[in-house]
Amino acid sequence: MSAPSLPRLQHIIGSGVVAAVGIWVAYVSYTQQPAEAFLFPRLIASVFVVLALWTFAKACLGWTKVGTGITARQFTNLAPGLGVALVYIFWAAKGLGFYTATTIAFFILLTFYDPAPHGALKSWVKRIIITACFMAVMYGLFALLLKVYTPREVFF
Repeated sequence: MSAPSLPRLQHIIGSGVVAAVGIWVAYVSYTQQPAEAFLFPRLIASVFVVLALWTFAKACLGWTKVGTGITARQFTNLAPGLGVALVYIFWAAKGLGFYTATTIAFFILLTFYDPAPHGALKSWVKRIIITACFMAVMYGLFALLLKVYTPREVFF
C-alpha cells in the first residue's frame, strides 16, 4: 500500500485532531458537575463525536474526496480565526464569562473576515449591529429557550 497523498494526509490529520477534540469535549461534559448543567453539552458533544469519528474513519479508508488540500495562503487566511478560537476556548470563555467572551470573539472574527473597509465608520457600525444581533440570538437561545448553564466569571 502506498503512502497517502498530501491532501489526503491533511484530511486524515485534520479530521483526527477534530475527533480527538470531540472526544475530549465529550469526556469533559460527562465528568463535570453539576450533571444537570451539562445535559445539553452532553447531547451536542455525543453527536459531534459520532460525526467526527465517522469523518476520520472515512479519511483513513480513503472514502472521502479531498480535493487539493489546504494551501499555505488558505492556512494564512484561517490562522487569525484559529488563534481567536484557541484563546476563546482555553481562556476567555471561562475567564471573562460566556457572553462577554463570545461578544469579543465574534466581533474580532467579524472584523478579520468582513471585506468591508476598516477605514469607513459605516462598516464599524454594521459590525457592531451584527454582533449585537448575534449575541441577542445567543442569549435568547441558551439562557431563555434552553436554560443552559454558561460560564460566568468576571462580567456575565
